[in-house]
Amino acid sequence: MIFLDGESQFLQKSVLCRKSTESEFQEVFVNKKLIGLITATVLLLGMTGVVFANGEVENAEFPKKNITYIIPFNPGGQSDITAQYQKEMLEETLGVNVVIKHLAGAGGAVGWSNLAAAKPDGYTLSGNNLPHIIAQPLVREDAGYETEQLEPVYLFQTTPIGLTVLKDSRWKNLDEFISYAKSHPGEITIGGSGTYSGHHIAYLMLQDLTGAEFTYIASTGAAPSVANFLGGHTDALFANSNDLVSHNDEIIVLGLGTEERFNLLPGAPTFIEQGIDMTAGIDRGVCVPQGTPAEVIAVLEDAFRAVCTDPAFMAKMEEMGMVSQNMGAVEFKAYIEETTVKYQAILEQLGIL
Repeated sequence: MIFLDGESQFLQKSVLCRKSTESEFQEVFVNKKLIGLITATVLLLGMTGVVFANGEVENAEFPKKNITYIIPFNPGGQSDITAQYQKEMLEETLGVNVVIKHLAGAGGAVGWSNLAAAKPDGYTLSGNNLPHIIAQPLVREDAGYETEQLEPVYLFQTTPIGLTVLKDSRWKNLDEFISYAKSHPGEITIGGSGTYSGHHIAYLMLQDLTGAEFTYIASTGAAPSVANFLGGHTDALFANSNDLVSHNDEIIVLGLGTEERFNLLPGAPTFIEQGIDMTAGIDRGVCVPQGTPAEVIAVLEDAFRAVCTDPAFMAKMEEMGMVSQNMGAVEFKAYIEETTVKYQAILEQLGIL
């Protein structure tokens, strides 16, 4: 056994203490670096709103800021009216503000082209109307968007279309109206919302099926077309069912584009019962830019379903003359594909394609 003197023992203890301290310092330094790396990673994931679960990437925090809801028509039309009723309930359901933004023009194409160019993150959505979003890209050389660039989220409404004149009109029924048009080609003016929209296609179908010739006066939306008509600036109007209901005391509905008579307009004959094989209507829903994550679409779909199947909301829509629908994203997408085939055939029959 070797005994160390006091000075040697002190030096040995100092060396051991220093080594221990250096080891602890290195361990603490490594741990701090590891903690810093973990913290930075968590913060980065939090900032992007992305979490990983079961091997899938999800945006678990959507939404966390205001959502812009584009209405591609003027204030006061069916799309706007519906969105205004949806707004408060959507905000309650989603927990963020919903900002309605009107981008009217080109039968809705101005709004839809803006949506197609928006970031696909769910924070910009738009009302979408059928057959508009189908017919415009098919017919126009550059509509500003393609149908598939508008990713469907939820279909909530249909409005049948009818042809109407004012009560003091010289024409009291569809036969008189068509007969006069045939003997005075192009003299009768018919108003409607946009071109290659539901109203415009109904106008083109009526000409094709009857052999009569009219003049179409396009407005930027349903609200201005109704105002023009009531002001005497057009002889007749292709109008949505809710406008026909609200102005029923002032008008005569010459023909309605339903298969059977509409319950809120029992005195209005259909085109079909008058020997014209024609139906006409507009479907309304909501869409987001192509490429929006599926989990974000699911959040929006659930929110719109909660709002649009609310009994009070449905009762209000139906009271105004709108027909409620309930079609989620997958079903809505299939419906658009099916309706595209239908309108391709119609436009080919009309000689437009």
